Amino acid sequence: MARFKVVIVGYGNVGRGVMHAIASAPDAELAGIISRDPARVKREAPDAPVFSVGDEEAWKKLGADVAILCGGSAKDLPEQGPFFSRFFNTVDSFDTHHDIPDYFAIMDRTAREAGKVAIISTGWDPGVFSLERVLADAFVPGASHYTFWGKGVSQGHSDAARQVKGVKDARQYTIPVQSALEKVRAGENPSLTTREKHTRLCYVVAEPGADQAAIEREIKEMPNYYADYDTSVAFISEEEMKKGHSAYPHGGFVMATGKTGDGSSTLTEYRCQWGSNPAATGSILLAHARAAVRLSQEDRPGALTILDIPAAYFSSRTAEELREKYM
Repeated sequence: MARFKVVIVGYGNVGRGVMHAIASAPDAELAGIISRDPARVKREAPDAPVFSVGDEEAWKKLGADVAILCGGSAKDLPEQGPFFSRFFNTVDSFDTHHDIPDYFAIMDRTAREAGKVAIISTGWDPGVFSLERVLADAFVPGASHYTFWGKGVSQGHSDAARQVKGVKDARQYTIPVQSALEKVRAGENPSLTTREKHTRLCYVVAEPGADQAAIEREIKEMPNYYADYDTSVAFISEEEMKKGHSAYPHGGFVMATGKTGDGSSTLTEYRCQWGSNPAATGSILLAHARAAVRLSQEDRPGALTILDIPAAYFSSRTAEELREKYM
């Protein structure tokens, strides 16, 4: 596959992760960065071409093969996705599980109208974990499925907390309930509620004079993010945030228990552990960008997820190399 050009839309933690992934990829190059705050991005990435979102005529001329959308799922991607899929093949990490079918339908319609490819909801969950769940279900029909996240920082939940009025910064840690993990591994096939599988701990830096009680209440009652969990909110200073929570580790487990056709018990478990959640997400997004370019070359417009794409399309290696090295 020839080199492909990537434009990054949004330059926060995930955007930086994509930038690092491009720098280490053998076949990708940065075409430019599109931002709502180009002055800040130019300071952080002085060697990159940087454009304002409103400078449409300039960034349309970049000749990018694919745009990686790095905004948050709560407010950014529902607007960024349909807008930028009119101009580029796109890849995003929309991670509000409950809303993925509706978001898929919107992106599929927009991308088809523009003749573009739109790969949505990729990362490690949704994304890699989604694929692992489908494989377990296919290999052991009727298996019981369990997903545990953490302990680590959730990008999406942290971003959602930062959208609350009066919040200057926030970091949310997802923590698996150890007793629930042990029951699954012991083959007990427990029936677990959302609340019984995880707790959430949210560190918040509040704006001066903000109503901390109101912030805590809004976070804990937030649908799709916090309402279904036992959530603790701790208010800390900016200095404490920088000192103790500047890294973004994360990871988790996908597990399935069941029986094969002869009645034998099975337990499948996939685990990932990322030293940096945004760097991992950036690397996975770039692999999907490679797939989007290949699908576009095959004239296959519309929305897709990781479940719709052959694994070889993610790799920079040839099919022959993959068979020799990994089969």
